[in-house]
Amino acid sequence: MTDVHDKATRSYNMSRIKGKDTKPEMLVRKFLFSKGFRYRLHDKKLPGKPDIVLAKYKTVIFIHGCFWHGHEGCKYYVVPKTRTEWWLDKIGKNILNDEKAIAALTEKGWKVIIIWGCELKKSTIEDSLKALLVKIQKGQ
Repeated sequence: MTDVHDKATRSYNMSRIKGKDTKPEMLVRKFLFSKGFRYRLHDKKLPGKPDIVLAKYKTVIFIHGCFWHGHEGCKYYVVPKTRTEWWLDKIGKNILNDEKAIAALTEKGWKVIIIWGCELKKSTIEDSLKALLVKIQKGQ
């Protein structure tokens, strides 16, 4: 199956996808800030450049897009029908990089929390953010 867009349109669409300051990330950051947490963002000194670093709690938070990080069993993780092999390879590499970063952070004594994009939808966001507070304060 071929792509439904020409090369220029596909390139433009892909260039619009953000890696930082995404809507789910901003929701979590605003929530944490409102609860008095102070944090660093995308610390390059830490493996995987975590989205949020809570140094006081020795905790990092990754906010994963369900598609980009292969959230198994999630309705938002649908393998594309075009260039399937390429996408599976790309998502597979993302998952492998995630696993490496988590292992390295854990080895250094950091607590790692992963929040999936689907957990921040209107129907689940309240419960997800409450659970996040508990994980941070109780150390998961």
